[in-house]
Amino acid sequence: MAVTGILGKKIGMTQVFDEKGEVHPITVLQAGPCVITQLKTMAKDGYEAAQIGLVEFVKASKLTKPQAGHLAKTDAPPVKEIREVAIEASAEGQDGVKAGDRVLVDIFSDAKFVDVVGTSKGRGFAGVVRRHNFGGGPKSHGHMFQVQGSIGASSFPSRVFPGQRMPGHFGTDQVTVRNLRIRGIDLDENLLMVEGAVPGPRDGYVFIRKALAPPRERRGFAGSGTVDPLKASKKATAKRK
Repeated sequence: MAVTGILGKKIGMTQVFDEKGEVHPITVLQAGPCVITQLKTMAKDGYEAAQIGLVEFVKASKLTKPQAGHLAKTDAPPVKEIREVAIEASAEGQDGVKAGDRVLVDIFSDAKFVDVVGTSKGRGFAGVVRRHNFGGGPKSHGHMFQVQGSIGASSFPSRVFPGQRMPGHFGTDQVTVRNLRIRGIDLDENLLMVEGAVPGPRDGYVFIRKALAPPRERRGFAGSGTVDPLKASKKATAKRK
């Protein structure tokens, strides 16, 4: 058995070139190291999962007594971020996970895509133009461009419907970006390079897991990974004849 996800931090963005000379924007993630602080079992908890903690410098005095007692059960080092992750069946001959084991970036060695869960940047109090992409009013003199305007009738329904888009707190939402392609893994520094953007600021905590619904690889021609439309149309015409 093995865990399917890991905690980490967002380092920043850069770009890499592939063997064809094409450029790809990537995000560098510090994936782990993590330690398994607790195991959930079907007999005791009703489900199977592993609780992991991100190992980083945390003073023991900053931990509460319940936190310190929980980590002392498995002799785990002080951790700041804790999350439960799913467990998948391991191959034959491999031992199952146990409390105290390390979780490193090598769990993605056989994966092509990952899902990244993070917290978006906080934007404070924002209006409808910035928060909901409203078009705004006329920009000429005498108009108030970013004012929302009327939000309901007076006689009927005499109220504002729930879910009406208004100004308010913008950002700091949990955002999941699915199916980011892995462009590189650094096993020595526990770095994971994924193609695309990841929510959150630099040094923001993220949760990285193997893609739940990875895209299927399409059969193509000449190793391009795509289907030749000309050949496909010729085959369809031949079948009709």
